[in-house]
Amino acid sequence: MTYVVTVDICIPEGTPELDPLQRAGAVALVEDGLDAVRAVEGPDGAQVDVLDTIVAVHPGGALLKVVVDAPALEFAEGSVQVLVDELLERTEVLADWAIERCEVELHQDLARESLAAADGPDAPPDDLALRRARHTAGAPSAQNPGEGVDGAATKARAVRARMLELAAELRAFPPAVFGVEADDDRRAVPAESARLAAGALVHATDTLVDELFEDVQVLAQEDATVAECEGPLWHLERLPDRYALQYDARFGRRFLVTVIALTTRFTDGSFQHLSCVAEELALRFLLNEATTTLELHDLLDDHVSRALANLADALCVDTDHDRVHHPAALLPFTSWFTRFTEDSYAHPSTTDEPEAAPQ
Repeated sequence: MTYVVTVDICIPEGTPELDPLQRAGAVALVEDGLDAVRAVEGPDGAQVDVLDTIVAVHPGGALLKVVVDAPALEFAEGSVQVLVDELLERTEVLADWAIERCEVELHQDLARESLAAADGPDAPPDDLALRRARHTAGAPSAQNPGEGVDGAATKARAVRARMLELAAELRAFPPAVFGVEADDDRRAVPAESARLAAGALVHATDTLVDELFEDVQVLAQEDATVAECEGPLWHLERLPDRYALQYDARFGRRFLVTVIALTTRFTDGSFQHLSCVAEELALRFLLNEATTTLELHDLLDDHVSRALANLADALCVDTDHDRVHHPAALLPFTSWFTRFTEDSYAHPSTTDEPEAAPQ
């Protein structure tokens, strides 16, 4: 069975954050170490094959996504943890780094197989977006039509509390950016609405990263571009249609790393400005993900919508759907990962120029 293992590794506590040169070096070391391994021996001699890896280094460490084929979930998690442990131990400059989290996620294909086997009135819908909405909102069952309403309300309260708690993690943006104490009444929002908007962005980050990773895996498995892909995609098919033949797995990996690098700067407080077209698109996806989650839980009122709009305005991002897909609104595809200015941040994994695309 195929599993996706997410691993967070962090630098030693109390040490300075990694500068851009150190991050570039760490990416190379981790990627080279993982690329050199094709299989790992799991418990009882079981073989665990390493199918794919994605590495994104940030100032406080790195996020790894490791796709493995293993006999069981426990073998997948244990083998990847051993693999990363050994990689850190044998790499002198990473020897003091530590694994903070190592979790297994079912690969999308297995989830679809399980869902396809389900039957009856409570079987989930085939459409991925509808399925996520149903799962998140707590749809009522046929036997207990009122049960889902109470469950959805309870979950909405829990999600609201969680988002308000997460708001503090969005260190790059003070409340004023969301419109708290704004002089213009058309922009002003209550402090709690600003916190809810901030927390929704943090909450949406994990979902967006996981779903983009699934998109990359679908493209890699089919060896196809978005235009050619037959499998379901969460986000990449919503990029401008003009370049759909250019969105392959390699592009998807670069875009995913861009999202991780951008949101890491949001949460560690180092964000200064958007660095490239890819980051503009990534922010649109993040705002859309946050808005969708808030809507699903009936938490998107006028004040919260205004808070998100104020942030988009502050970052000079047009969130209008039609403009996102209008070719005139974008620089050429070959420039999507090119830094706007000399001091713009660029993750080392995204700096290689993509192949030429038709203009």
